[in-house]
Amino acid sequence: MRLLAVTYGTEGDTRPLVMLCRGLLDAGHQVQLLAEAATLSSAAALGVPHAALAGDIHDEVVALVGRGNSIAAASRGLARMARHHTGAWMDQADAAAAGCDAVLTGGLAALVGLSVAERHGIGAIGTGMIPLTPTRAFASPFLPPVPMPAVVRPLGYRLVNHAVWRSFRGPLNAARARRGQPPRRHLWQDLPMLYGISPQLLPTPPDWPADHRLCGQWRRPPLPWTPPPALQAFLDAGPPPVYLGFGSMTGFDASVLPTLLQALAPRRVLLFAGWAGLPQAALADNVFVLDPTPHEWLFPRCALVIHHGGSGTTHSACHAGVPSLVMPLAADQFFWARRLQRLGVAPAPLRARRLDAPTLAAAVAFAEDPRTQARAAALGAAMAGEDGVADAVAAIEAM
Repeated sequence: MRLLAVTYGTEGDTRPLVMLCRGLLDAGHQVQLLAEAATLSSAAALGVPHAALAGDIHDEVVALVGRGNSIAAASRGLARMARHHTGAWMDQADAAAAGCDAVLTGGLAALVGLSVAERHGIGAIGTGMIPLTPTRAFASPFLPPVPMPAVVRPLGYRLVNHAVWRSFRGPLNAARARRGQPPRRHLWQDLPMLYGISPQLLPTPPDWPADHRLCGQWRRPPLPWTPPPALQAFLDAGPPPVYLGFGSMTGFDASVLPTLLQALAPRRVLLFAGWAGLPQAALADNVFVLDPTPHEWLFPRCALVIHHGGSGTTHSACHAGVPSLVMPLAADQFFWARRLQRLGVAPAPLRARRLDAPTLAAAVAFAEDPRTQARAAALGAAMAGEDGVADAVAAIEAM
């Protein structure tokens, strides 16, 4: 088969799809990936044919976070993004889809991928790392974390999906009109969906359609990787450290990192500043500043992972068999933070604006409890038996 994969988002959106594309290539298929420019380093490293979509995801995330964490605020941010980029994305995806048998589509470019597949008369398969399929089993990850009766939970998914559709509908239909496509009045229905989500973290809801699958995390076995000498020396110099990093997140109080570092002392800390940046004050000797490092290699060498709760980092920490402390900042991160709490591998989610010494001490104590560590190890062992890429490749071939 010849396939086009389209997504737009942060590294956490692109990297799993890169892994799936690599699996498809290994299975003898042709595939090209379109994604945000700054997230394509893993595609280059793994030999996945790729091209960059228009836009700068750093600027987009800053704009979205700045609008708040409500559906209304997110809708305004998405509408801005749609106006700026939908036409260019459509041009790029339309050209790349020529001669393809199907389109794999996800992230913020999902509707563009669906329109392009429709125009070329080929199949489309949705992809994602966050559950979007309505269910009674749990509320939409994009809704506030409040109790919700099971009977109304599917309505919440439709509300969120409609908010996204309403944000993109105008620019999408304008781009369709330029190609002679009639306007879309409603969202696509009956779309197959493949999720790079572990059923160990989130059991498959019994009310999902059969072609909506939780395949397992889309990852590859750790490739040979040689750490910088300074990092290896730090790891060799003492017990397993704590990983502290918030990846592609920005916009939160700059005092959070110093507060966390103070609470963790004298534990050894691997600090990945990411988009948050480094604290202005000098760092103690127990803190090592990381460059980007493969999570598959790093997390098994850590005692604890403190992160923002993105789907990819959440899965990698659990796969490594180590506990988490989660400080969710936006979108689905609250969902994953609560999920890890229910599984007993993380304490209650931390709130950046409510951090204090007693709260942090209690959270770290929970993560370091031998019972928590045993639950995390058992979860990692269960996830080790999954092959999410192979499962998804087989599903795509069958579809």
